[in-house]
Amino acid sequence: MKNITFIAELGLNHNGNKDLINELIRQASIAGADYAKLQLGWRANVDEMNHFKIEDLELFHEFASLYNIKLLFSVFDEKSLNLLKPFKPQLIKIASRTLKNDINLVHKIHDLNIETISSVGMINLNEIPKFKKGKNIYLFCKSKYPTYPKDLLEFPKDFTNSPFFGYSDHCLGISNCLLAISRGAKIIEKHFTLDKSDTTIRDHVLSSTPDEFSQLVQIGREMNLYI
Repeated sequence: MKNITFIAELGLNHNGNKDLINELIRQASIAGADYAKLQLGWRANVDEMNHFKIEDLELFHEFASLYNIKLLFSVFDEKSLNLLKPFKPQLIKIASRTLKNDINLVHKIHDLNIETISSVGMINLNEIPKFKKGKNIYLFCKSKYPTYPKDLLEFPKDFTNSPFFGYSDHCLGISNCLLAISRGAKIIEKHFTLDKSDTTIRDHVLSSTPDEFSQLVQIGREMNLYI
C-alpha cells in the first residue's frame, strides 16, 4: 500500500493578499495537506495579484516550515523558474496549459533532473509526452471550472492500470476525489479556499474549505487502508 499525497492548491485564492497566503498555508497544514501549492508566473505582472518577489517566496517558505507543511509551485514561465531555483526545489508542478503551450519550458524544468507532476487537462490523452530527464508523473485532470459529471467520461476506472498516478480535481465538493482514491489514485490535488462565496476568482466555488479538505484527508487515508 502506498500512502496518498494531498495537495492543497492555493492558486489565486489569496486574491492578491500575501498575508492571506500565509493563513491559507496555515489552514492547509491544519487540514492535513502534505503540500500547499502556489502558482508562479500566472497573472504575475507587477500590477497583477499574483506578482511575487524573492522576498515573498522566502516568507512563504518560512511560514510553511513553521507549520510543518511543504510548498509546491507550478511554474508558468522561465523568469518564474529562475525565481524558484535558489530554493532548490526537488519537485515542481507542471500545469496543463504549460504542457500544452510551452513544451520548451517543460524541457527546461526537466533539465533540472528533479521530480515533476504534470496535469493533462488540456492535452489529448493519447498524446501524453515522455521525457528522458527527471522523474515525471501525471495527474488526470479536466480543465473546466467547475468540472461536472458530464465532463468526466474519460475518468479512469482504475488508476493503477492507467497513465495516471493521481487526480487534479476541479469539481464541486470532494466526492470525485474520494472516487479517485477508491480507484487507486495516490495523489489528490484539490483547490483550497477560506470562502467559497468569494467571487474575486472563479476558483473559490470549486475549492474545498478547510473543513472539507480535512474530511477528504481523513476519509481518503482511511479508504486507502482497504485498497
